[in-house]
Amino acid sequence: MNLLRISHCPLSLAITVAILLPGTAFAQTAKERALEARVAQLETQVQALIGAQQQQTSQIDQTQDQVAQTQRQLDQVRIPASAVPAGKAPIQTQSIMPGAMQGTTFAFGGFIKMDGMYTETSDGRMADGSAGRLFYVPSAIPVAAASAQGGDGYTDFHAQFSRLNFSMDTTTDNGDKIKAFIEADMYGGGSNALSGNETSTNTYALTLRHAYVTWNHWLAGQTWSNFTSAEVLPDAVDFLGVTDGVAFVRQAQLRYTHGGFSMSLENPQTSISAYQTGVRSSSGDNALPDFTAKWGVKGSWGSFNVAALLRQFKSAEEDTSGASLSLSGKFNMGEADDIRYQFNGGKGLGRYMAFGLAPDTVQDAQGGLHAENSYGGYVAWRHLFSPKLRSNLMYSAALLDNEVAYTGFAITERSQSWRANLIYSPFSKLDLGAELSWGRRDLEDERSGDLRRIQTSVKYSF
Repeated sequence: MNLLRISHCPLSLAITVAILLPGTAFAQTAKERALEARVAQLETQVQALIGAQQQQTSQIDQTQDQVAQTQRQLDQVRIPASAVPAGKAPIQTQSIMPGAMQGTTFAFGGFIKMDGMYTETSDGRMADGSAGRLFYVPSAIPVAAASAQGGDGYTDFHAQFSRLNFSMDTTTDNGDKIKAFIEADMYGGGSNALSGNETSTNTYALTLRHAYVTWNHWLAGQTWSNFTSAEVLPDAVDFLGVTDGVAFVRQAQLRYTHGGFSMSLENPQTSISAYQTGVRSSSGDNALPDFTAKWGVKGSWGSFNVAALLRQFKSAEEDTSGASLSLSGKFNMGEADDIRYQFNGGKGLGRYMAFGLAPDTVQDAQGGLHAENSYGGYVAWRHLFSPKLRSNLMYSAALLDNEVAYTGFAITERSQSWRANLIYSPFSKLDLGAELSWGRRDLEDERSGDLRRIQTSVKYSF
């Protein structure tokens, strides 16, 4: 019986294996199929993810392009940080000049100034509203017979010398520097006849002072003549103060500057004094522009300038020429004092000095033109009593070398003036000034007239 059991065991085992093997194989095949299906599903999901990623990448690229384009547009209107001085926050984040070049900065400035003055003249009154009633003009001092009476003094208040200016500065990527500047005041040429009156409105016309553009070494437009040295003008309460001897002209020009040297071609104009009468006229018949050349140097000691002027004078078929020279400067004497000066002279200096006190030319009996010789200058001393209080003392004079055979004797021979002032600045931008002045004009026939004036001003700069 045991033998029978033993002999049947291999057979039973074989039968059992034969029965189980197909089931196992079947189970393995089903599992493989399930795994293959799972792999296929995963591959599908991976492909979907890859497609989504590619689409997302494309969207990201498009978004980045839009951001870059928007940034470029923003850069065109935003004030660059480099344009803002260190330590100062910009007052605006977008340009108020959308048409300007990229990187352009804008500045606005000027001042409000009210003048009040009391004037006495020895030989008659100056016309109401005329330039001489607003500031010191030597040619406006009345001169009459020795018995003439000036009468009572007269008072004038005005704010006509208030001014506004705008400037635009640009430095390009390659280092080119471009600037535009324009400035105007309310002087209106010294007359309010066309714009208002002192009865009700006190309206005054706008007057162009400066309008120019610079590009590196070049300047084109209207500004101070290259022959003048505005940087050494004295600190006067009057509009100018040292009018008698100062070279003072603003006009259209083309100028080139390199270091301390500059030269220019400027608008020409000829003033003419008629034969024996002194009656003035003006001619624009000039064929050649006025030419100037100037050299200047400056340092901690002060500054010095020398300028030359060449001119052609022409009226109809008559013409002549002239040349003049100007020396000017400022000498610092310590921290509290400085001396400012200017000396001018030459043939045909004329309209370039003292608001045209001398004519450029005089006519002879045949109508020919002769350039007039004239000379002038000023010296001014400035003293600081404290950071808030300063004083100025100045003297100015002009001498005309008239050919009386052509001019006659009823023409100005010389003028001169003194003035002293005190200016108090309670704040850095506010000036309160008071000035005493005296002026005198002498004619070739030995007649003369005096002017005495007390002037005050309130000036706020911004």
